[in-house]
Amino acid sequence: MGKTAGGQTRETAAVRASTPPAASRAAGPRVVRPYQPVEIGRGAKMGLLPEGRQNYVVAREDYAGSVERAKGYAGDSIRPESLSGGLHTEGDDALYTGAFRTGTVPARVTLRIDGGAEVEAGMLRLPGDPGWGAYYAFGDASAAADTGFTVTAYAEDGGVLFEQRFGAPPAD
Repeated sequence: MGKTAGGQTRETAAVRASTPPAASRAAGPRVVRPYQPVEIGRGAKMGLLPEGRQNYVVAREDYAGSVERAKGYAGDSIRPESLSGGLHTEGDDALYTGAFRTGTVPARVTLRIDGGAEVEAGMLRLPGDPGWGAYYAFGDASAAADTGFTVTAYAEDGGVLFEQRFGAPPAD
C-alpha cells in the first residue's frame, strides 16, 4: 500500500458503539469536491484528492498543509473490489479511516472490532464515477490496542459487497 497523508498507522483499537441516525443508514457516500475539507467530528477533517489512487487526507490541524503534502503521495492504491484500513489515535480517541474501490458504490459501510460492537461508518466520494471513496468511524483507543477490526461494505439491497479484516489475528 502507498503512504497516505497524515501518516496514519495500520494499527487497531476499540470502537465505541453508537446508534447512527436513521437518515444515515444506507444513504451512500456524501459527494464532495476535490480538496474540500469535510468536518467528520471530534475536530478532524477529511478530504479526497483527485491525484494518486484512492488518495485522501485526515487532519486535526493544518488541513491545507496535509493536502499539499498528499498531492505527492500515491494514495492507498488498492485493488478493485477491496478496501484499505488505518487508524489515527489522539489521547483516548481512535479514528478509523480507509478507502473503498468498487464497481458498485456501497450504500453503507460498517466497522466491527473483534468480539465487539458494530458501528456505522461515514463515507465520502468525489463527483462523477471515480470508482472509489473513503470511510471513517470513531472509537476508543484505550479499550483494545491488541484487537483487530473488520470493515464491511453493503449494497443497497443489504447484500455484502466485500469485507476485509485488519489488525491482530482473531481470538480463538
